Amino acid sequence: MSFAPRRSLPSALRAPAVLLAVLAAAAGCASGGDRPGPPVPSPTGEAAGICRELYGALPEEVDGQPRGEIEPETRFAAVWGDPAIELGCGVPRPEVLTPGGEHYNPVSESVDVNGVSWLLEKRDGGHRFTLLDREVFVRVTVPDAYAPEVNALVDLADAVRETVPEKPL
Repeated sequence: MSFAPRRSLPSALRAPAVLLAVLAAAAGCASGGDRPGPPVPSPTGEAAGICRELYGALPEEVDGQPRGEIEPETRFAAVWGDPAIELGCGVPRPEVLTPGGEHYNPVSESVDVNGVSWLLEKRDGGHRFTLLDREVFVRVTVPDAYAPEVNALVDLADAVRETVPEKPL
């Protein structure tokens, strides 16, 4: 495992860029039983194809947790464990990376894990990581139960490197 924390994003992230995909939350999506599941993105065009490839390459286990099912079935989201580690592919650009946005922060914290860069955002109950420097934004939410939360990214790195082309923002 390689893990290298960074304190600021590359200067390329400070420039405006076109939003790659549109998020549409799927109301009523469940990962099992009556529990609500993750919001399911709705990427289109090339982003949808990349997300389908990523979905097919995702591991059966993340941080020792087995992959779960999402109903209705989708190729744009995945979950592992309980509480769920959630992945969504084709999500919109994070607000902290959007110049002119209310929460824009060009020096947001990021991490590199096995050659894959992620925006790091602490949230109540865990961390949210958003893929950087790639054609499509992928978001991974990891609950505090899996601390250190960054470990989940180790298991996702190969699938990301193999299927999501690099593209400086």
